[in-house]
Amino acid sequence: MSYEYVIIGAGIAGCSSTYFLSKHSNSVLLIDKNEDIADGASGAAGAFLSPLLGKPNKFKDLVTDSLNFSTNLYKEQFSDNISNCGVLRIPKDEIDEQKFQSYKDSMDFTYEKKHNGYFFEIGSVVSSKELCKALANDVEKRLNYKVETLDFKDDTWVLNDDIKAKNIIWCTGADVSLIKEEYLGIRPVWGQRIDVETKSEFSHNYHKECSVSRSFASFKEGINIVSIGATHHRNVLEKEISEDDTKELLKKAADIVELDGCNVIKHYGGARSSSKDYFPMVGELIDSSKTLNEFPYMRNGTHVNESRFSMYPNLFVLNGVGGRGFVLSPYLANELVKHIVEHKKLSEDITTNRLFKRWVKR
Repeated sequence: MSYEYVIIGAGIAGCSSTYFLSKHSNSVLLIDKNEDIADGASGAAGAFLSPLLGKPNKFKDLVTDSLNFSTNLYKEQFSDNISNCGVLRIPKDEIDEQKFQSYKDSMDFTYEKKHNGYFFEIGSVVSSKELCKALANDVEKRLNYKVETLDFKDDTWVLNDDIKAKNIIWCTGADVSLIKEEYLGIRPVWGQRIDVETKSEFSHNYHKECSVSRSFASFKEGINIVSIGATHHRNVLEKEISEDDTKELLKKAADIVELDGCNVIKHYGGARSSSKDYFPMVGELIDSSKTLNEFPYMRNGTHVNESRFSMYPNLFVLNGVGGRGFVLSPYLANELVKHIVEHKKLSEDITTNRLFKRWVKR
């Protein structure tokens, strides 16, 4: 079986990539080691869409552009999977309140003072698993398929001596076992979230030390479902669902809203993938061994033009989206596909070149 594009990883990054690639090619395959779409961190995500607050900086600009793009995409193409209900951002303490005041001149979205916080209309929550499935609806899939070997032969990538691909898009999140490049430095952050039944009803999302979703009516009369998330365990790839984490989330949620008759009905867990500098990784991958064999003096700080780096042929990455996967991924996937198909230049802030150059200097 041969394809023009094979996307490895069926989380929000991989599903977003398939969505935009399918507009340019009828030969797209999405594969994943799990039995279903978004069975990892993406399916475990609370999938809250919220603005990044702070003073002007490049990462904040990226999040703002992504939030506008992704929210519009979801509302226009996947309206059944998004609730654009707004979010009430509540300062944690007096210091946090002072920070918010200092950010006012740098706000990218309209807001209003409301109760004990600040309400942003742009805030949303999406149904993570259903949205990923909708994004990947029109492409061929092979699930429960683990890639053990990835070889490049005769201008073609071969997976497990089985699947052939002209181009590979690598979207495996925190699992970086397939491509061993030390400079990437993926940092897993394990997160747990919970769904609870409650008699309480909320019309919008909340965020303080955790996020609480708007309420959704359940099949039980007078009972609603609310999502609460998520915990953060840095540099943890695998972890069991923990009662301590559940208690932590319930305690933080209780500091935000009153959950009348609260009953935990479901737990979710998964490891988000973050880079060392929090920016995502998009575009070609540098072959560090070949590059350093050709330019060993780079280790001493000698400058080499990036155009001379050795790249893995037709191997692309979209990774390191962290806890903002449902905000960043559609925007980045669109940029990546334009780069592949139309040769549009990617921002230097998101390519892997930045990570490689820092790694070489160490």
